[in-house]
Amino acid sequence: MRTGVWLVGARGSVATTSIVGGLALRAGLAGPTGCVTELPELRGPALPAFADLVFGGHDVATTPLCKRAEALATAGVLPGRLVAALPDELAAVEEELRPAPGVGSQAERAAAIVRDLTDFRDRHRLDRVVVVNVSATEPTATAHPAHADPATLRDALTGPDEVLPASSLYAYAALTAGCPYVDFTPSTGARLPALHTLAVERGLPYAGHDGKTGETLVKSVLAPMFAMRHLTVRSWSGINLLGGGDGANLADPAANAAKVESKQRVLGETLGYVPQGGTRIDYVEELGDFKTAWDLITFSGFLGTGMRMEFTWHGCDSALAAPLVLDLARLTAAAHAAGRVGPLTDLAFFFKDPLGSPTHSLGEQWTRLAEFTRALHTGRESADGQAG
Repeated sequence: MRTGVWLVGARGSVATTSIVGGLALRAGLAGPTGCVTELPELRGPALPAFADLVFGGHDVATTPLCKRAEALATAGVLPGRLVAALPDELAAVEEELRPAPGVGSQAERAAAIVRDLTDFRDRHRLDRVVVVNVSATEPTATAHPAHADPATLRDALTGPDEVLPASSLYAYAALTAGCPYVDFTPSTGARLPALHTLAVERGLPYAGHDGKTGETLVKSVLAPMFAMRHLTVRSWSGINLLGGGDGANLADPAANAAKVESKQRVLGETLGYVPQGGTRIDYVEELGDFKTAWDLITFSGFLGTGMRMEFTWHGCDSALAAPLVLDLARLTAAAHAAGRVGPLTDLAFFFKDPLGSPTHSLGEQWTRLAEFTRALHTGRESADGQAG
């Protein structure tokens, strides 16, 4: 199943690491550590092979992909030996990267994106293309009345106003082009009524939001522990320090607020109440593509005895995110092939703020993901058997 992976923000750290990782896996130069779709519980015939993934994308940046990969190798994000071993493969992906459309009405820009996606799919004879947003976090957006239905939205896009945030414009273009859409950021993306309706009309799945890679991943494990042990969490405060492009973008208060809101939601929905405290994100340029999170939890147990817990998380955001991007592309492609339509709620395992998720517990999310994937594989095997 030849599958296109079209990355919005294709020259960024997460996208570059995903591309280098996918190429290295295809060439047999690296193992799939971090790719949960390669665990026995999820691996199977419904998922496109790494060798079947073809990369392309949009970006406003113009730095050549090979230079971005070399810079990430210098920063310790990527192994230099892999970048040195893949010059031809990286050059081939470079040919598939396009400048993000920036001229004309939103309707005209969406049409340009649709042309790029369609040309990419046709040129490589792909079965499908999954569009994955790994671009910078947007400020929180408020839905416009014009978002009520696809036809009204389509008309509104022809005007001079910016009706949609960039992530939603890409979602609109992806769905219009017949491509499933995944938002790995906390941006608005497909979370608008008109875009949901459009996805259903086109028979397409979509997924999101905000990849769960570090501190929130730990929260989704620890919060259910406190709830199941009937311990009362009095406060939960966190400080996140990060550099790189994501950190620089989150220096903007509006983008920072959108990210913090996404990170905090797991506590209220897992514990059933919101403890005192909050999460702070600070940009520290010196950290580059690495990040550190420190959390302090105070809680009380039997007879009100007060206790506390602390944890520190040090990680490389791109190296944590990239395998999940590959996982999501494979799973969403398989869901599309199986005829799944609308929000893929069973992919909540991957996200801080998942679409329609009934639980934020990582263990319960894993169970739902395994059942979802098993159904994809079973359906594929049944179809293969009937075809034979």
